[in-house]
Amino acid sequence: MLGYYVLAGVLFLVGMLVSNRLKSKFKEYSEVPLREGLSGKEVAERMLRENGIYDVTVTSSQGFLSDHYNPADKTVNLSPDVYAGNSIAAAAVAAHECGHAVQHATAYSMLQLRSKLVPITQISTTLSQWIILAGIGFMGFGGGNQTVLLIGIILFSFSTIFSLVTLPVEYDASHRALRWMESTGLTTREEHDQAKDALKWAARTYVVAAISAVATLVYYILIFMNRRD
Repeated sequence: MLGYYVLAGVLFLVGMLVSNRLKSKFKEYSEVPLREGLSGKEVAERMLRENGIYDVTVTSSQGFLSDHYNPADKTVNLSPDVYAGNSIAAAAVAAHECGHAVQHATAYSMLQLRSKLVPITQISTTLSQWIILAGIGFMGFGGGNQTVLLIGIILFSFSTIFSLVTLPVEYDASHRALRWMESTGLTTREEHDQAKDALKWAARTYVVAAISAVATLVYYILIFMNRRD
């Protein structure tokens, strides 16, 4: 399984590079003022309003790049720099999170699937690693029963599926955001390209996470299959 550890190391480094690049891009575009001069809060409220959404509240949340949409209480939560900022980065992130609100309002199928996966994913994320370690340990004692390991793999698979389902949800939200920003004239061509670049790097963090989850799942399955032989 040396190959897996090499792959895991490579993916870890790629994840670090993508994360650092995202932070760099956000910092760069945070220093570029939006021509319209709107804050992230104002951009979010405008996008919601122009999409006929009036039951979603835009709030400020703590933390750097902690922006998210909460379908449970219908809130678009923006980090301080995005909420109050009037930059390209703030506008792009605010519009992206509102893209999720639009997905919710239009019953976007992949968002609905991801929401249904949340409860079991929270459980599987907490338990799967411990159960898998226990399963591998049991199998080490004279070729013990593999049931525990199999249960752990099944639980971990839900986390992997969640990571994969997240990809179209995030890319679609960015697409909705960029399309709205362009169609309403909120951004110039140059500003649109900068917003697109910022959201592209944000999306790549989810791609790395999904690849890592799939690689880890395959590794556990190989352990299970090899022990069966």
